[in-house]
Amino acid sequence: MPQINLTFLGTGDNIPSRARNPTSILLRMNEENILFDCGEGTQRQFRKAGLNPCKITRILITHWHGDHILGLPGLLSTLAISGYNKTLYIYGPNGIKEKIKKTLEVFNFFKNYEIKVEELKSGLFYEDKNFYLSCEEMEHGIPTLAYSFVNKGNIRIDKDKLKKSGLPEGPILQKLKDGKDVSYEGKKFKSKDLVYKDLNKKISVVLDTKLNKKIIPFVKNSDILIAEGTYSKELSKEAEEHFHLTISQAAEIAKKSTSKKLILTHISSRYSKEIKTLLSEANEIFNESYLVKDLEKIEL
Repeated sequence: MPQINLTFLGTGDNIPSRARNPTSILLRMNEENILFDCGEGTQRQFRKAGLNPCKITRILITHWHGDHILGLPGLLSTLAISGYNKTLYIYGPNGIKEKIKKTLEVFNFFKNYEIKVEELKSGLFYEDKNFYLSCEEMEHGIPTLAYSFVNKGNIRIDKDKLKKSGLPEGPILQKLKDGKDVSYEGKKFKSKDLVYKDLNKKISVVLDTKLNKKIIPFVKNSDILIAEGTYSKELSKEAEEHFHLTISQAAEIAKKSTSKKLILTHISSRYSKEIKTLLSEANEIFNESYLVKDLEKIEL
């Protein structure tokens, strides 16, 4: 199964701090480079991380608040200057087509590549042979989406069983992978006896939203759940008023959804000296909780 690489380009909230840039996450697998949100300064974070923005294939916007999109005009301009030669796919909630259109009008630059914008609601919106992308509507006062990326498990030949079977390498193995039974030297071999399927790998991204009943079913069985950590439990009233999750709520979601790992991001600058306390709050509920830093990389 191909390796999935996550780079957290920005892990702060709406005000940049010395340690944390506004939100942006890059997911890389094979030729796909998927950017989740594009906060202010994202393209500079690309340089710091030693990554090439011209490899971006898709941009997934959770919602149209400044700390999630203010880096977009600069990034789009840089791609044009740098000779970007692919079609750039941008996805987001209702209204994003008009917002991208106005952005391109205000930040007028010579655009020599194609941008395709797709407005989403809920459900599957992209699929190929290797992975699929889906989204779910969240509650943040404006149209907002959570996303999931699922890498499809590959069909593989069981090498030990193949050795015992005496079957030769070659085209016959592809037929088995395709689910077809084969015959060799007068003997029949069933596909189901010689192949197995890797488990799917799921990464869910739930950023700005208040707690709602859609989250747990959507992120169910995530290998990695990336969620906001804007407020501690002591500020649960403020979190509710501003349509955000608390650290404890994110941990409860990870636990109840049987996710394997919780990555907390979108950390408020008010907690710059209380990071260990925040992490302890999450770990009390869900032991596999981690609080990520800018430019940190995680592999799956």
